[in-house]
Amino acid sequence: MADPLPNDGEVRIRMRAASLNYRDLLIVSGRHVGGALRNGAPIIPLGDGCGVIDMVGEGVERFQVGDRVIPLMIPNWRSGPVTPAKMAGALGLHTAGLARELAVFDESHLIKAPAYLTDHEAACLACATLTAWSALFEGRGLRPGEVAVIQGTGSVSLALLQFAKAAGLRTIVTSSSDEKLASVRALGAAHGINYRTQTKWADAVRDLTDGAGADFILDMGAMGSLAESLRALRMEGQIAVVGILDGSSALEPAQLLASAARIRGITVGSSEMFNAMTRALTLHEIHPVVGKVLAWTEAPTGFEMLGTGNQFGKVVLEF
Repeated sequence: MADPLPNDGEVRIRMRAASLNYRDLLIVSGRHVGGALRNGAPIIPLGDGCGVIDMVGEGVERFQVGDRVIPLMIPNWRSGPVTPAKMAGALGLHTAGLARELAVFDESHLIKAPAYLTDHEAACLACATLTAWSALFEGRGLRPGEVAVIQGTGSVSLALLQFAKAAGLRTIVTSSSDEKLASVRALGAAHGINYRTQTKWADAVRDLTDGAGADFILDMGAMGSLAESLRALRMEGQIAVVGILDGSSALEPAQLLASAARIRGITVGSSEMFNAMTRALTLHEIHPVVGKVLAWTEAPTGFEMLGTGNQFGKVVLEF
């Protein structure tokens, strides 16, 4: 098969690295709603990666050969509120993803990778890191000293912890592993709660906040997590729902009304948000947490690791 060539306004990138996200696991296993595999069609997976431009088409103005770039996972969402039309064309879901050595993109679908990041780190920005940014900063503005509760130690949670620390927020992380709680404390978490030993972890959050409750909670969509998040939240606090771990979290309308909570479902973010995020990343020199690097031919092993939920930090495939 011949190598792809860029047309006018397009560039060709040679992939350097791609990271795995839970979204990708759902897609390749046929469990993602609307995914090509679910509908019986094959798809090249992965939507989060970094490459270097090795060829440019006529009329390209923003990039040149040798630039390191990150493809936008949602290329049609440039700015403003999300719509179904903007969500169309998602990499690795509706269109071919990044599990390939060479890929051609319109130049408007790319972001220049921050120079201080390695290829492995830059490959972690377009999905989990941007989702964390959107969850924390695109809702009601939070002020330094306010309390953010972060469920779990997955890639979105770790990225949000780093952003929250940079913003001066007081962070509380929940996990089923004392070892992982020790790791997040090393990353700057103020407090850790083991939800296996403290199943009513909302009570622990209330104790840590002198009864006031958290200002913000990142909810991962586990069984019963949303109800517990509402118990842990102060009145008119924010809950950002980013996970679909089991999709069976019951919610009592009376509990929602009593909390006056603001609940937002988070769907990654726009290119405008991405640019704002990279400025903040560069200012604070935040490095995504990379847990394991594998050759891209070992992708099945990477997906197995992701499925266990035992890894700490991103699983990255190297090309």
